[in-house]
Amino acid sequence: MFSVYGVTGQVYSGSFEGISRVNQVRQTRRSRTVQEDGFELGTDIIPSPIPTKTLAPTAAEQRAINAYRSTLPIEFERGPLFHARQIMQTKVITVNVNDSVSDAWELMRESGIHQAPVFDNGAKLIGVVSERDLLTSLNLTQNGMTNVLDRRVSDVMRTPVVASSPLTDIRRIARVMLDFEVDGVPIVDESERLVGFISRSDMLRVMMKDPPLSLWC
Repeated sequence: MFSVYGVTGQVYSGSFEGISRVNQVRQTRRSRTVQEDGFELGTDIIPSPIPTKTLAPTAAEQRAINAYRSTLPIEFERGPLFHARQIMQTKVITVNVNDSVSDAWELMRESGIHQAPVFDNGAKLIGVVSERDLLTSLNLTQNGMTNVLDRRVSDVMRTPVVASSPLTDIRRIARVMLDFEVDGVPIVDESERLVGFISRSDMLRVMMKDPPLSLWC
């Protein structure tokens, strides 16, 4: 189960398949890729990706796949199922929408994190901000940090933000990260209370567990 939160509150609650129909989420995704996809050409039209064809494995590749599968214990052949609550970080560092960019940067650097959920003054989740977002307003030199632009977190954060429930399959969460180009997903309970956060590092860590997370479809 996923939810989408923006500055006006929750704007969506439902399955993964429905997220892409939320117009604000599509716009947020486009705004992060426009510079790569032709902004310098003076157009806001983003070309569609070239479709790729998925090739069936060759006979040799299929034999290798079958050989690998034969080495797996039967009970673990498809891998264990992990939910968000099993791998999420429960001690979550958050920032306020009115924090200065420099203060948010210092907090994230001292905490050793690369992104953080953003809350408004009413303690409601409204976005997420990453190091890359903050760096658009900062100048880092050997002598320290210079706040080139006097900006707030509200000026650079990503909103709306896709959040997940604690019982969501982490493979669905990984799909959100890929499809919406985010480095982390906040985890909220039925009361819309933040209970955790999952980053790309958390996903990679669980894939290295023994028994490993299987990626077979």
